Amino acid sequence: MLTAYPRSSEHNPDAAVWFDLLNPTEDELGQVEKSTGLSLPRAGALGEIERSSRLQRQGGALIMSTPTAVQASAGSAAMAPLGFMLTGDRLVTIRFTELVVFDTVRAQLPADEAIGGIEIFTRLCEDIVDHMADALEHLAAELGKLSQATFRQDDAKSDHGVRANLKSKAQLRQVGRLGHRLSALRDGALGLERILAFAEQFGCHDTAIEIKARLTSVRQDLKSLADYNDQLTNKVQFVLDALVGLIGIAQNDIFKVLTIVSIVGIAPTLIAGIYGMNFKNMPEYNWTYGYPYGLTVIALSGILPLIWFKFKGWF
Repeated sequence: MLTAYPRSSEHNPDAAVWFDLLNPTEDELGQVEKSTGLSLPRAGALGEIERSSRLQRQGGALIMSTPTAVQASAGSAAMAPLGFMLTGDRLVTIRFTELVVFDTVRAQLPADEAIGGIEIFTRLCEDIVDHMADALEHLAAELGKLSQATFRQDDAKSDHGVRANLKSKAQLRQVGRLGHRLSALRDGALGLERILAFAEQFGCHDTAIEIKARLTSVRQDLKSLADYNDQLTNKVQFVLDALVGLIGIAQNDIFKVLTIVSIVGIAPTLIAGIYGMNFKNMPEYNWTYGYPYGLTVIALSGILPLIWFKFKGWF
């Protein structure tokens, strides 16, 4: 889908200041290439990880790309490429997923007069950083709740057995999702920081001092977010280590009980094995129902421990 700004330029692409391409077709890419004179990168090129591929100069235009974190199912995150082409006073963006930031910036742009591409680029970067900050705050709140559930629960009131195992598995999965989302935000922040540095170096010679100051401020904000991201990543690792340790302690407690039970049964088993219970005066020999009685006792001796293990929640 191709969207042009200002809206009056939709039927006259040569007058457009900003082309926003969402999942573009070859026809849409060709139309923008004809209007801007640029050779636009495709999805494969935007997804490359080499710095030389992500930051290029094409004549007087800057071609920049970065991965960006998008919300996926079940609270996880996915990465999608995002491209910026900045030429003169025009901007071209290529993306392959819906991003709220773009809709927000587009809604805030003046409808009666067009502003420059570098101004739109700056607004997009500012809103992306604000979105990253909100996402990190949300992750910090989730991590705080998980940490509280892990460390502040009274041992006497804690769950045992299967319930505890299911809860631990859910917590481990949550830790993994938090770590993945933090990693995605970290990659997006690093990519955006490189883009801003590249744009400041090669694309802001003729721009106003205000724009340069705003781009510098965004870079500083990204560095602060990177430090905060590192702090949360360390906390995620700490919570993960703690959960693994607590699971190990719970397993050791189970093995301890099983070891005690097995040791208690060794001596009776040894004595029964030596004598075989083959004594002359055994009343059970004359019982009519002695054999069914013996089978019942054998069955109960196997069933009762299973009931006890189930009650303790060990399986």
